[in-house]
Amino acid sequence: MTVQDIRTFNRFYTNVIGALDYSRQLYAPYTLTESRVLYELAHSPHTDAADLRTELSLDAGYLSRILNKFEEDGLIERTQSKRDPRRRHVALTPRGRETAALLAERANESVGALLATVPSADRPRLAEALRTVREILSDGRAPRRENVVLREPAPGDLGWIVQRNAAVYTAEYGWNTDYEGLVARIVADFAEDHDPHLERVWIAELDRRPVGCVMCVRDDAPATARLRLLLVEPEARGLGIGDRLVGAVVDFARGVGYRDLVLWTNDVLTAARRIYQRHGFVLVAEKAHRSFGKDLTGQDWRLDLHGTPG
Repeated sequence: MTVQDIRTFNRFYTNVIGALDYSRQLYAPYTLTESRVLYELAHSPHTDAADLRTELSLDAGYLSRILNKFEEDGLIERTQSKRDPRRRHVALTPRGRETAALLAERANESVGALLATVPSADRPRLAEALRTVREILSDGRAPRRENVVLREPAPGDLGWIVQRNAAVYTAEYGWNTDYEGLVARIVADFAEDHDPHLERVWIAELDRRPVGCVMCVRDDAPATARLRLLLVEPEARGLGIGDRLVGAVVDFARGVGYRDLVLWTNDVLTAARRIYQRHGFVLVAEKAHRSFGKDLTGQDWRLDLHGTPG
């Protein structure tokens, strides 16, 4: 293979996906780079400009101009970072979330139209070729946040949620099969009877395999949703997947009109609790109990969706 082979492929592929005229492809006033920044903001609720610059390898001045444009268009708001007063926290406004969702929808439609031209028999070969290119050119580097995709569950994914919850919690906390039974009932209830407009499941995927999940279901209380079964595979932790999954639930619940978002967890799940706190959840009750073969302290957390910023 020569340098010219790579450059020839790059010219071919950028033409196929319309990278040089991305705004026309999506019928939107944003370039490919601007759309990518919006994507990162939509999937990383707690981001500052320095994080974006590092993640996307953008020149500081170029990123600043993009963020200024977004602020003028009412897509973002910038505040002082709570982690470091020298940094500026960047968050999407409701209009920004709508814009990001619209761009994502149009991008999916564009790629879907491209994929529709590929015969079904050739699609596995194409998927394998894409994976091979990614693996070889990554040169053994660790996966990055951008490699993780949140998607709807495919056939078999609900069973994966049950199996992996049971395996991970047994390995890490010594919980018995009572927990697997609880997860199986939750998943079965969702599979048999759920409202797709008000309830959803997200699967986090890395290199074509699931590495995380979360559910949003209706609660018994009026106008209240419940976050359930947040899980991130041990080898995929550190990529912000849990934060993205919880952020997806919060945005969805707020977007469809729920007033409150609640969850039940146990005090031993410290990493998950930190994520909930970052998203504004407040601890409202604690109670000791014996479950899953262990003495635990159950905790109820609540998020006021109308009283917290988006």
